[in-house]
Amino acid sequence: MPQVVRPRIAVLHGTHPASPLPQRFRSLADREAVEVLHRAARVLVASLPVLTDRLVEALYEQEPGYRAAIESDRAEIWQEVHHSLRHNVGSLIQPREFREAAHRTSRRIGEIRAEQGVPLDAVLHAFRMGGAMVWQDLVDETARRDPDDVRLLVHVAADVWNFVDEHCGIVGDAYRQAERRLSWRRENQQRLMIAALLDGTARIADLCEAAAMLGLPEQGRYAVLAVASAPRGPQRPGPARPPLNLPAALPVAAPYGQSGPGLPHVRPDAPALPGAAPYGQSGPDGLPHVRPDTVLLPTAFPGTAPLWHTGPDAEFAILRLTGDPGDPGELHAIAAALDAPAGTRAGIGSAVEGLAALGDARRLAETALRACPASGGTVLLDEHLPDALVVTSPALGSALADRVLGPLDRLDPSDRDVILETLTAWLDADGSAQRAGARLYCHRNTVLNRLRRFEQLTGRCLTRPRDAVEVSLALAARRLLAP
Repeated sequence: MPQVVRPRIAVLHGTHPASPLPQRFRSLADREAVEVLHRAARVLVASLPVLTDRLVEALYEQEPGYRAAIESDRAEIWQEVHHSLRHNVGSLIQPREFREAAHRTSRRIGEIRAEQGVPLDAVLHAFRMGGAMVWQDLVDETARRDPDDVRLLVHVAADVWNFVDEHCGIVGDAYRQAERRLSWRRENQQRLMIAALLDGTARIADLCEAAAMLGLPEQGRYAVLAVASAPRGPQRPGPARPPLNLPAALPVAAPYGQSGPGLPHVRPDAPALPGAAPYGQSGPDGLPHVRPDTVLLPTAFPGTAPLWHTGPDAEFAILRLTGDPGDPGELHAIAAALDAPAGTRAGIGSAVEGLAALGDARRLAETALRACPASGGTVLLDEHLPDALVVTSPALGSALADRVLGPLDRLDPSDRDVILETLTAWLDADGSAQRAGARLYCHRNTVLNRLRRFEQLTGRCLTRPRDAVEVSLALAARRLLAP
């Protein structure tokens, strides 16, 4: 190859600024230079099958990203390369006639390669390899016909390489658009699958696919976490649920209302905590910026990152458990270490076996959430089963509260509240008047006097087990079911 064209070939793997191809060549070459280019391009069109073979072989040997695709379906890749070369070389001869067809071909290649998962760098490299091979053949054909004409190609080289760069830009745009569509489709499929699992509507035949899609074992142990904000008054409008952050590995998380096992995202419009690093940066402790209204799961969270789903009244997270089936310590550790903003209510349901039981796990988590005080906190269902009994049947719970505690409503509200507070403290102290008095900052005899008054007003006997159970459930109903 003459030395005059080597510099243009040498920048083959560099990044060329894309510029639109004009409707007709506007290089400094005269008509003779353009005719030389057209003459050489016509020869290439006549030998396109041979050129296609060479390019496909070069892609197989030099571009690892294409190797698997060529091994899988070499004929399909050959047809695609041949189609692209035919339109692109034709565009050098008749730009107006071939321009749109060449653009469509390049866009289609970008979309197909994105669907196949071929890296974008590999696709762009392939296009530049094709451009280099076409340019080399143009030079060789011109030199074979008349070596003196090679110097004329220098004047049209910029047009040829601008054409290559233009199509690299078209391929890149089409690839990225297809990638976004595929990403949205995958995320939507994941959301639908997670929703079906949590609703209990997933088909048994789909569980294997769901396990592969979500990266979860079909027969693993799971629990569900339900999170919601405290009820807001009419004067405090706001979202029904707080933004949630899902840890990717330990303390980082996914955006509010989104799910998926991929890398987490943090809202860029989130105000930073005092002294925290700006969004997208790490602070001196190496931790990224996190919203102050973020729910963080414990850093010692077991298994893989939870998957979130937005329900109508709460956020749900699927927690994969890895501890022993009979050991409740894993759920206790999560409940104890869960860090939620003030006023946030969280409920953790009991452990279940297998993806097929996630619908039951969600309902258990909802029950735990309903057993959570309106002021906020975290409730582990296994530790609050009596409260769960009350909230699962609110009508019966309210009836029990009215029957057991109704006589107290005839008292002055302040007097009634003192008796109920004393009764609650005594039950929480396992029936110890001494400890209840310490909690209430009063003498044990004051506690006993208030308890006797309660018995006189209600006709209940706190030393009778049946009455003690009814009183305990009635207090829970009054606390959890109050409007």
